[in-house]
Amino acid sequence: MKKIGLFIPCFVDSIYPRVGVATFKILKDLGFEVIYPKSQTCCGQPLFNSGFKSEAKELSKKFYSEFYEFDYIVAPSASCISMIRVHYKDLLEKDEFEKISRKSFEICEFLHDVVSIDSFKTTFTHKVALHKSCHGLRELELGVSSELNLPYNDKIENLLKKVDGLELVELERADECCGFGGTFSINESEVSIKMGKDKLENYKKSGAEFLVGYDNSCLMHLASLDSSIKVLHIVEILAGLTDENF
Repeated sequence: MKKIGLFIPCFVDSIYPRVGVATFKILKDLGFEVIYPKSQTCCGQPLFNSGFKSEAKELSKKFYSEFYEFDYIVAPSASCISMIRVHYKDLLEKDEFEKISRKSFEICEFLHDVVSIDSFKTTFTHKVALHKSCHGLRELELGVSSELNLPYNDKIENLLKKVDGLELVELERADECCGFGGTFSINESEVSIKMGKDKLENYKKSGAEFLVGYDNSCLMHLASLDSSIKVLHIVEILAGLTDENF
């Protein structure tokens, strides 16, 4: 049996624990042995992006020591997985980076590319719009917008289309950033807010009932700008762990 090291990023652990539970449930239901290393911490992305490379390196070393023995490393965050797969090359030794990066996956990417899942035993009878976060879209290449001159194969959309009753609606300018950007939202708050409001205007025009994404940081930013919108991480739908099921 393949062993999965479950990495639960800071946002999920502290603010959206149900997303962590949903990720665990999906992987267990698929028959994997899922282990959550209890001493895991942040991947180091906030420090790295803020220029604190030596401190980020310490966290990358700790992450490596926690996860290198697993067959796969899976997390419900494109942002954090892109940190591991793309930026750890600047922090770890070459052999360490190669060993850990090739088996690190965002949960939807894992379900689509590794498991090749055919269907989900869940129903969600609502109109859903997908927010395509920057790290997943540009660094992990989870999918591309039809507005980009690239072959169209959105892994997240492909998964959502396997949920009974779900209607996926397209957002205008779906490839544009929501404005969060981690510390960008603090250092350039006015620009960040304007970008978020532009994204929400497109969402409202779409007629969707829920805004769905694969990075809770982006969803948190957008929900903070308008408390009336309903946001969900995609794994909550795939696992059947939405409010209407409680």
